[in-house]
Amino acid sequence: MASPSNSAHFVNQQPIRPPFPEGVETAFFALGCFWGAERIFWQLPGVHTTAVGYAGGHVADATYAQVCGGASGHAETVLVAHDPRAISYEELLRVFWESHDPTQGMRQGNDVGEQYRSAIFAANDAHLAQARASREAYQERLRAAGCGEITTQITAPAPEFYYAEEEHQQYLAKHPGGYCGLGGAGVRF
Repeated sequence: MASPSNSAHFVNQQPIRPPFPEGVETAFFALGCFWGAERIFWQLPGVHTTAVGYAGGHVADATYAQVCGGASGHAETVLVAHDPRAISYEELLRVFWESHDPTQGMRQGNDVGEQYRSAIFAANDAHLAQARASREAYQERLRAAGCGEITTQITAPAPEFYYAEEEHQQYLAKHPGGYCGLGGAGVRF
């Protein structure tokens, strides 16, 4: 598999693999196709670096072909390494909820399949509690707007994160006209 070694982020030149600087925390979000999802997060002030990969499945070191073929059970996932003094986990959760439609089950728009499911893989118990509380708060807003029920998977501890192949890292920076099928539910957090 052509996984990235300790390659630099195409946009900000920071390493995409740990060790990260002291105080930097990691968060893991799945919200559809990881190309557009990663771009949303790398643009946020306080985000040190991002990477795309696969999490929540049952195949070690899965490939893009295995994940897209439905053979691995993984979700396309974004690793977000952030400085919590500059951007809180709560703010990352707000961006997560508003950037996709968490009521669509195993899809986001035209992207259909288990790999496009909505998921938060919490790194610790505090993040798990914050993620669950944010889900409840956002569900109330969705109901008030006439939207359906949230189907987002929230688990802790975060499962193993397998880095995607190099060509998928920061894909939309390398291919500015590339596909991004993400769209929110139109409801603010």
